[in-house]
Amino acid sequence: MTEVRFEQDLVRALLREQHPDLAHLELRDVQGGWDNQMWRLGPDLAVRLPRSAGGPVLTRNEHRWLPALAERLPLPTPIPIRIGEPSALFDHPWTITRWVDGEPADRTPITRPDAAETLAGFLRALHKPAPEHAPVNPDRGVALDGMQDRFTSALTVIAGEAAADRAREVWEKAVAAPPWHGPPTWLHADLHPANAVVRDGTLTGIIDFGDLCAGDPATDLSAAWILLPAGTTPQFFNAYAADSPTTTRARGWAVLRALHLIRIGRNGRLALPGGKPTWEPAGRAALTRATTE
Repeated sequence: MTEVRFEQDLVRALLREQHPDLAHLELRDVQGGWDNQMWRLGPDLAVRLPRSAGGPVLTRNEHRWLPALAERLPLPTPIPIRIGEPSALFDHPWTITRWVDGEPADRTPITRPDAAETLAGFLRALHKPAPEHAPVNPDRGVALDGMQDRFTSALTVIAGEAAADRAREVWEKAVAAPPWHGPPTWLHADLHPANAVVRDGTLTGIIDFGDLCAGDPATDLSAAWILLPAGTTPQFFNAYAADSPTTTRARGWAVLRALHLIRIGRNGRLALPGGKPTWEPAGRAALTRATTE
């Protein structure tokens, strides 16, 4: 994906057009973002403009579901407070959200062990049965046996490395584990380091709920290996109280997601379109944790 970039002048014009009471606030560029480009607006707000093909759908999804869910979540989230509608200035919906203060974990990794309880508490609060009309995602919260082709493709990024055999072993155990038989629960569905906010070494916020959907909670529980420091996974699963099959499936998801992080990070290191160089070391660390702990 070639990165699309919008200029501050467009954002300021959109604010004047649709939210003039906020148009006087200071606007600052924010590094990062995949489906959305983001700016900080004043001290407490952010503006997000979708820039990928799927970005507008994710924007609507987050705006519809997150405000009600956020009321029960124990960490700050980018609660949407305004929606921007398509206009002659910009063809897609956009949003104004609460600002979540801190640094993304791909640049400032979590180092404090107590983050295990923090993440477990957040996911326990989120993972409640979702309504029948909740969104679903063909790539998140689903049975792992339907993801085999994706895993095989993702594994090529470490072809020839010793870690490849360990990753395959973890994946095969996860696919063989009993599937989720409970009701589909709410999922964040995209818990990777760029969507976790860190201050003073611990987890202080979760952002980017565009992929919010219903399904197997193991998808989100993979964050134990993706986000947390080495050696804290037992602490996390004790606090969350996941059963053994769910933990096994979560480890498989962690391997798959770590491989995707490595691929995107490698593309960034090679200056290829859509790459994020900070994601490669994060993915490598996550893969080591998921295949050795």
